[in-house]
Amino acid sequence: MTAAPPSKPESTLLLLVRHGETPTTGQVLPGRAPGLHLSDRGRAQAERVAERLAGLPVSGIYTSPLERTRETAEPTASRTGLEVRAEAGLIECDFGEWTGVALSELAGLPQWQTVQHNPSAFRFPNGESFTQMQARMVGALEMLGTAHAGGVVVCFSHADPIKAAVAHALGTHLDLFQRIVISPGSVSAISLSDGQAPAVLMVNSTSEPLSGLRA
Repeated sequence: MTAAPPSKPESTLLLLVRHGETPTTGQVLPGRAPGLHLSDRGRAQAERVAERLAGLPVSGIYTSPLERTRETAEPTASRTGLEVRAEAGLIECDFGEWTGVALSELAGLPQWQTVQHNPSAFRFPNGESFTQMQARMVGALEMLGTAHAGGVVVCFSHADPIKAAVAHALGTHLDLFQRIVISPGSVSAISLSDGQAPAVLMVNSTSEPLSGLRA
């Protein structure tokens, strides 16, 4: 009898969840400042994420260390019974001196055009560059994918790091990452398989069940 060839390990599914809305979403760059919590709408978005995950065999839940991401992860942890672990690589970009500044004020600065059209060349004053942000976010996701090979990992993070990770997985230059939209409470999905390029399965999804990603 001919032995059956060994089965290929199942791909690793990374679900990238942007935190739910806060009272300042769309108004300021909150960055890493502490003390920012979800609004009522944001808490409802967090519950919706947990509902959409029903039927998926989640093997790990990780969040940025900031309050708004941890709070978004809580309903998912409650439904799955899994511990939420903080992962520093998932944290928001360090906006340095721009932290907490109104977006309307920043939009009038000459540097804002660089942020929008040539972000790979920009570093926030006394903060992080977009290139650094992308490198540590991608590195964190690769580490988590290896730690949960063949599993489903839910990562709660922020808009810019998720956009940068999706751009990397798509093979898109960082200077074009601002074209990607990542809404509060949305889920984007990346599949990792040994020896293959990442596959982007979903971007900025806010409604449908997610169980079909493992069908």
